[in-house]
Amino acid sequence: MDFTGKHVFVTGGSRGIGRAIATAFAAGGARVAINYLSNTDAAEKTLASLEGGPHMTVQGDVSDPESVRQMIETVVDGFGALDIVVNNAGIYVYHKLEEVVYDDWQQAWHETLATNLLGPANVAYCAARYMIEHGGGRIVNVSSRGAFRGEPEGPAYGASKAALNSMSQSLAQRLAPHGVFVGAVAPGFVDTELAARVLDGPDGDAVRAQSPLGRVAKPEEVAHAVLFLASEGSEFSTGTIIDVNGASYLRS
Repeated sequence: MDFTGKHVFVTGGSRGIGRAIATAFAAGGARVAINYLSNTDAAEKTLASLEGGPHMTVQGDVSDPESVRQMIETVVDGFGALDIVVNNAGIYVYHKLEEVVYDDWQQAWHETLATNLLGPANVAYCAARYMIEHGGGRIVNVSSRGAFRGEPEGPAYGASKAALNSMSQSLAQRLAPHGVFVGAVAPGFVDTELAARVLDGPDGDAVRAQSPLGRVAKPEEVAHAVLFLASEGSEFSTGTIIDVNGASYLRS
């Protein structure tokens, strides 16, 4: 897909799915701003690996509203434009109800919603306000299969992603008249460093067997769906949630 002349901001763009998304956009000719929280080394390695450019890294915490505002300003100032935003940053906190104390339960919900829902909401707000004034744009949110099937070991994660889907569709309706198109991509398990603890453990084979393909997704397959929603010609797919789970969970 051709993204020549486009300017892209990817949250959580230094590793895993985010890195694959940044890599794919850069390969398509875009200039990419990679957000990272604290791992400067990973961000710089990803930056150095991207084709074309010049690209940039942007340190910041998506769970902090002021940090979000500053990051969007930094990208706009650095590139002179902002055409596409991908809300990829997210966390998964294990908090099995019958095993955690009440304080830990509350903390898990607070941290998860702040990063997985309020962060993308604030990024979308700041980015969309700019896009409305500058001819439109695209916002793609990375959701999860867990939004539909539930996450019994991390209910805050499932709830945050379900809310992210709803927000995506609400914003798609609100922003379409302004030429800003919004969609979501909902992966199942993806072969990343963060998933390795499960995939390399005793439950790994069972997880892979959830899909008739006998494997989990590659980060590049998630990136492919993200790029479709961000591409020219996908405007009438605004509000869409694309499943990337290898038919491991089918919803009506």
